[in-house]
Amino acid sequence: MNPLIDPFGRAITYLRVSVTDRCDLRCIYCMSERMRFVPRNELLSLEELDRLCAAFVARGVRRLRFTGGEPLVRRGFLDLLNSVKRHLGAALDEITVTTNGVQLAEFARPLFEAGVRRVNVSVDSLDRETFKHISRRDRLPQVLDGIDAAERAGLKIKINTVALRHDNAHELPEMVKWAHSRGFDITLIETMPLGEIDEDRTNQFLSLARVREDMASYWRMTDLPDRTGGPARYVRVEDTGGRLGFITPLTHNFCEACSRVRLTCTGKLYLCLGHETSVDLREPLRSNDGDAALQAAIDAAIRLRPKGHDFQIERLRAPATARHMSVTGG
Repeated sequence: MNPLIDPFGRAITYLRVSVTDRCDLRCIYCMSERMRFVPRNELLSLEELDRLCAAFVARGVRRLRFTGGEPLVRRGFLDLLNSVKRHLGAALDEITVTTNGVQLAEFARPLFEAGVRRVNVSVDSLDRETFKHISRRDRLPQVLDGIDAAERAGLKIKINTVALRHDNAHELPEMVKWAHSRGFDITLIETMPLGEIDEDRTNQFLSLARVREDMASYWRMTDLPDRTGGPARYVRVEDTGGRLGFITPLTHNFCEACSRVRLTCTGKLYLCLGHETSVDLREPLRSNDGDAALQAAIDAAIRLRPKGHDFQIERLRAPATARHMSVTGG
């Protein structure tokens, strides 16, 4: 089949699949304490998610990343992975998972057996009380145990840390040194204006341009051309020997080479993280017209893809989108 090319000439080679919007944490920058989740009867079945993944792989998608919410809380998630791994090789380069790590100790070995070789683990603090404040749950020991288990299972680990001005800004250099001492890449992420939360994002926002400038005053950093399929821009920290990424949706637009689209657990295809534009693939998926209707709907969606997101610092008080990150896939 013809590859997926958006109106700006960008090939779509990376699909992020949210298998659930539910999560066993309640991070203050992501969701409110009392979240209303999608009713379970509105979720796509695992078989339907499998069909959608196959449809995108047939059109040139080379990377699949499974996210949530927290993907490990979706019952049967490993069955989905074990089915999707049939594409690995000629059609698919890799299957990866983003997790908060709470249940990773239990799932690390099964993930490896299901064809996963890389996991992104979200860790916003190594201080137990700070972690508890940010995530609203006292789960740091479980997360660290999960990281140890993933390493033993042979999974390559990258740490994701959301930079928060009043909560973990002072800890970021230690986070970097800890990750690099373990041989892990680490990526710092600016908070994004997605969905209504209980906090004021203008108070949370920390410019990573400023963080990088500060780090450059005491570390030697070398720009790298490396790309891992996501929006991070990397440097090598010569003093630690490790790789450090920056995801800067507010201080630097990263859309010019974006190859990603996002599929929700209810079958909506979002063409951009920062736009509400979406196309519902559930109806053509369940129609009697077979794959033809589904592929036509995917083609129609890609034609709607915007040039880039519209995240702006001055708009942090009002979310750029009504949906939360957990709905679209983190």
